[in-house]
Amino acid sequence: MKLPSALVFALTLPIIRAQVPHWGPCPEPAVQTAFSLKQFMGRWFEIAKLPAQFEKGRCIETNFTLTTSNSIRVVSSEILKGEVKKIEGIGVVEDIKNPAKLGISYSYVLPYSPYWILSTDYVNSALVYSCTDILRLFHVDFAWILGRTRTLPESTIEKAKEIFANNNIDVSRMIPSRQMGCEKML
Repeated sequence: MKLPSALVFALTLPIIRAQVPHWGPCPEPAVQTAFSLKQFMGRWFEIAKLPAQFEKGRCIETNFTLTTSNSIRVVSSEILKGEVKKIEGIGVVEDIKNPAKLGISYSYVLPYSPYWILSTDYVNSALVYSCTDILRLFHVDFAWILGRTRTLPESTIEKAKEIFANNNIDVSRMIPSRQMGCEKML
């Protein structure tokens, strides 16, 4: 059954409102080799991101906790309009042979979204990528630079952007995350 293109556009518009769709299917970036889920666990702060409709606040951070050898509890928080907002989800290793390719869901009714760790040293920074194909005609992607602290050196951020770009991920719209005045609220 073919869907009219106007219907497809209407159904996908809410998904892409804050994002910029790109023509063609998602890129297939290289992910962290020999990834250790256990070492990745803990608190990560959002340093920079591609704009995302679901992230409107400041002081965004995520805490990952191992629940089994292949699944994790994911708790993300942000300060929005002076209040701390939290959301809890579940993450799974989708392919044991490639454990850096996680799937995360914040709802029992939605499928897992890709959450791929492209690079991490586990103690300072991590690069995360997610992409959703829309009928293989175009895709909407998300990218994050995470840190174990609320700030990272500019040289680390620039190197992270180079890694994304070298994997055909457009980070020209990447913006710094607001991490000021967070300790007073969290």
